[in-house]
Amino acid sequence: MELASNYGIISLIPVTVVIVTAVISRKTVEPLILGALVGYVILYKATFFTEFLYGFTAIISENAWFVLVFGLYGIVIVLLEKSGGALGFGDFGTKVAKTRAASLLITWVLGILVFIDDYLNNLGVGTAMRNITDKHKVAREFLAYIVNSTGAAVCVLVPMSSWAILMISIYDGLGVQVNGSSYMAYVHTIPFMFYAWAAVLFVPLLALRIVPLWGPMKKAQLRADEGRLFPEGSQVKQIGGFEDIEKTSMWNFILPMAALIAVTLYTNDILIGMAVGFLVCILLFVPQKIMTLSELCDHSVEGFKSMVLCTGIVLSAFLLQRANGELGLTEYVISVAEPVINAKLLPVIAFIICSAIAAFTGSFWGTMTIASPIMIPLATTLGTDAILVGGAIVSAGAFGSHTCFFGDAVTLASAVTGITNTDYAKTALPMIVAPTAVALILFTVFGFVL
Repeated sequence: MELASNYGIISLIPVTVVIVTAVISRKTVEPLILGALVGYVILYKATFFTEFLYGFTAIISENAWFVLVFGLYGIVIVLLEKSGGALGFGDFGTKVAKTRAASLLITWVLGILVFIDDYLNNLGVGTAMRNITDKHKVAREFLAYIVNSTGAAVCVLVPMSSWAILMISIYDGLGVQVNGSSYMAYVHTIPFMFYAWAAVLFVPLLALRIVPLWGPMKKAQLRADEGRLFPEGSQVKQIGGFEDIEKTSMWNFILPMAALIAVTLYTNDILIGMAVGFLVCILLFVPQKIMTLSELCDHSVEGFKSMVLCTGIVLSAFLLQRANGELGLTEYVISVAEPVINAKLLPVIAFIICSAIAAFTGSFWGTMTIASPIMIPLATTLGTDAILVGGAIVSAGAFGSHTCFFGDAVTLASAVTGITNTDYAKTALPMIVAPTAVALILFTVFGFVL
């Protein structure tokens, strides 16, 4: 096989195929698989089909963790709803959220509090708040946007999250330290994560109508004001549901979620946290006779099945990422940009390049992992502040998670709010222009100041 660097501009073909096919078909899984297949045709020629199958098999075996995490997410969420605990929590929230603005602000605050993992953030906050925001006629697209705005963007701003741990390990490998610590280097990077800050702080401005909605999101909210909360012609079924469910104590929601978060914090493994959350559900719901053991098993199967599409999207995205990696997509994009980079403009250029790669490939952590060893040493060589460039790279990861329509974060936010990934992209992307513009300005200014 040819070296990845030899493919050059050809490495852009699979990503282009994905984007064009997704726009035309309004599907998610199919374009990803087609894009990956095109990549394998380029890579392996006549043997592409067998290599494609072997690649997919390898992706599934290597990412069994994701399959289990998604499955347990679906199980816990359905159990929380079928038990009536989520409805009880929702009713409590309704007492506090007397207005639409209050319901949106509570959603925002919860998104900040559930900081440990963007998966947990999107699914937990979305499940807890959608019934409350429905009562105040919030468009499901707007709810999805808010939920995802406090996903990765919040996680990168807290030095205890999975995102932070990844970047700290990258800093450690590159020898980036402050006061002899890579952890402290990450802490010093947080103020420079301009996109993450802008994305998070933009939400209350919209909730309080200090900044008005615009574009497709405005149209979606006007539709919701008339009582039509879901997109026109929507046939998507959200994860779980409140139909024919009797309300129980809100503690049946809080205790499993608290156990889930606490164990995740202690073990730094969301899979173990989800498993403990599932166990707490069993210990709470069966003795209370909220559901029999047989019913709990049936609901668990239903929950696992509800996440099959999400799992398929993420695994297909990983397959595409593998093809892109072998084609040298990331290296090609960076190599094209490097010769024209100015030292003062490196932070904003790093943000632009890494954001584009993250958004188009769906590889947020991959972008940070590959770009950091190139961009940070380059910053040191050019005399640019390496911590500022680090902030740009992390911001780009958060941007990708916020914007990539086939990414895991958008998939989860869409699934939990009952809309399609395309519905999210159509309404949310125009709104994301504002925090992106703020980030571009600040990275440019600080590039010259520091």
